[in-house]
Amino acid sequence: MSMNIFLLLLIWAFRVTETTTDIWRQCTELVPLDLLSFVLERDTSRVVPGVRLKQSAGLRGVQFLSPDTSMSFLASQLLVNCDLFPKEFSIVVTVKVHRIAPKRDEYIFSLMGPKHVESPAQERDDVLENKNEKFISEDERQPNRKKKTESDGKPGEILLGLKLSQNGLTFIFKSHGKTAEHWSLQGLHLSPNQWHTLVVVIGPKHMKLTVDCGSPLEIVPSRPFLSDLSIQGSRFHIGSRGRWKGLFSGLMRQLVLVPNTDASRQICPSSDPQLTALSVPPLLLDLPVRKRQNDRHTTSSGTAGRLLVGLEKPCSTLLQGQLWFNPLKKGLYICDGSVWITVLEDHKRLDYVLEHQDLITSSETHDVEVFQIQGVGLMAAMAHRSSASGSAVYLWTQLGFKLYQNISTYGALAWKHFQIGKKAYLVVSNSGTEKNKSLEKESESDSSVIYKWSRRRKQFVKFQTLQTYCARDWEAFNINDQTYLAVANHRKGNNNHTISSVIYKWNRSTKSFEAHQTLITLGAYDWEFFKVGPYHFLVVANAFDGVSMSVDSVIYVWIHGRFQVFQRIKTFCATDWEMFQIGSRVFLVVANGQRLEGNGPDQYTVNSTIYELDMSGQLFVRFQDIVTYSALDWEFFSLREEYFLVVANSYNGESYSLNSILYRWQGYEGFVPVHWLPTIGCSDWEFFSSNGESFLIYSSATEPFSKVFKLRTY
Repeated sequence: MSMNIFLLLLIWAFRVTETTTDIWRQCTELVPLDLLSFVLERDTSRVVPGVRLKQSAGLRGVQFLSPDTSMSFLASQLLVNCDLFPKEFSIVVTVKVHRIAPKRDEYIFSLMGPKHVESPAQERDDVLENKNEKFISEDERQPNRKKKTESDGKPGEILLGLKLSQNGLTFIFKSHGKTAEHWSLQGLHLSPNQWHTLVVVIGPKHMKLTVDCGSPLEIVPSRPFLSDLSIQGSRFHIGSRGRWKGLFSGLMRQLVLVPNTDASRQICPSSDPQLTALSVPPLLLDLPVRKRQNDRHTTSSGTAGRLLVGLEKPCSTLLQGQLWFNPLKKGLYICDGSVWITVLEDHKRLDYVLEHQDLITSSETHDVEVFQIQGVGLMAAMAHRSSASGSAVYLWTQLGFKLYQNISTYGALAWKHFQIGKKAYLVVSNSGTEKNKSLEKESESDSSVIYKWSRRRKQFVKFQTLQTYCARDWEAFNINDQTYLAVANHRKGNNNHTISSVIYKWNRSTKSFEAHQTLITLGAYDWEFFKVGPYHFLVVANAFDGVSMSVDSVIYVWIHGRFQVFQRIKTFCATDWEMFQIGSRVFLVVANGQRLEGNGPDQYTVNSTIYELDMSGQLFVRFQDIVTYSALDWEFFSLREEYFLVVANSYNGESYSLNSILYRWQGYEGFVPVHWLPTIGCSDWEFFSSNGESFLIYSSATEPFSKVFKLRTY
């Protein structure tokens, strides 16, 4: 008996150790995190409360008027899929300070712990309860529960922070126990009313400060920085520590957290060291270059001769002749008064993304499918949510998309265009059913419909109906000259998500599709077919198994006339897969939409991941993580020798109005953000070309509205 108890204790200890190792994850492999942009750009539909934009010396900065909750956010929203703060990191901050009063500390930023240990449900409330946001909160669902006020919502103890005083700069962090460690660099002198860029590097046993790319100041404290600082339940506060006392009184232009590296090596040396930039929020980039009195480098125009350094800035007549160096792209450009002209490159590059058309639709739209019909032109089928208005097919004209045909659909979620020989087809994913006049019991199944293009009538006509279950997507593909359709059945009824999705095969004799194979899926959202050499693959985006959104999505390979499991990949409410190739390299990127574990809080800020096919190991391995916000779609496209990904960010837990981001391939750096595109409930992106010009269109799942962007190149 005692031996059995001993073995049980050993097994229990092993499980505890295994669970702890799995839960407490270090924040590693993170890209630079723009803290200031995160709070300023979360909701592009309104001005952020508690701050105002102020111009000084020809440049914009943020002035903090109050420690408003809009300038704070849960650390887990930005430090995704990890629990411990980075052991080494840098802070890049550009500020203009006023004279700081004696014995006064002003916080550049802080990370505050929870006031008390919170349950997962309370952490969810912390996200939802923001008096400055207007959305359905937990209080509206539970009106009798006491609402958190500003006074009882104050943050807890400080976990770490960076503050300025008359005596210098201090990095503060909570050590083991309840004591706070202060690492101070005395004698720091920042000229009042001038811009300065500070790079603070924190390592396990050292702190280094570089001001305006000058000689660094360094200290070696007696106690090391923590390697196990938990961020669970903690909140970032920008420009304060969540209270009036300690509010930053100057202007702030840049605030970037750079994990696991010395950022001074990335931005220094610089021709403009006081304003050297790693990432400045787009809201602060709209003013022309400043002019300085007695500036020896300023020409008569006030622009030429001074080199701008940083991320992308608008080119205008005020900047004509201006040189600009982008440190991330390692590119040199000159402004001709309207566009940036490449100095160091000789091939066509994406320059601007311009708004081209605002398309008002009859309903919210879940999906757009762009395709060509021979003899007619470029078309777009839009999957509208409303069953009353149905869905629509649009024709591309010189003025943009114009309504061409209405098609009756029922809760349409997706369209797919395909061809069999010279004949064109469209298949729609219906998530609802046509209301029957008889009072029969409502069926758990739906009817998705294939439409065929009629050359005589010059429109799509109903061709075949297939039984589906809340179908989210169709994929069409050919293998060995045979045509197949795969449907992603999402759920059966309201609760059963573990169901069969079906592969259909075209029967040339009966001229119809017939079931060929069924595959068990978990709340399937998307299929993606691709080919590598002689092998054919099909990957499913599994979203939900009825309990958790942390489920395996599955890659299948075609063997002997059927799909068999090739690899399983852990995903989080996967909504889309996109396959693409760059040279001989093969990639898959997944859009992770949400994290939900049991009764825990919903997390809409999730890493979406790019995987690369390891030819020798014959499996896909993680290549790059990108922070996304309830992502619903990825779209890959290329312009000559450049490659791009654009993500459909739909919701961040507080607002549907947020930026979807366009990324450019940078070789060993992977994909880096280059354009921030304002979207509302973005559900899908499609790239298309017409008459030598390139465009992007996105659909909104929350508004009867879609938008076309024109990709301007030079």
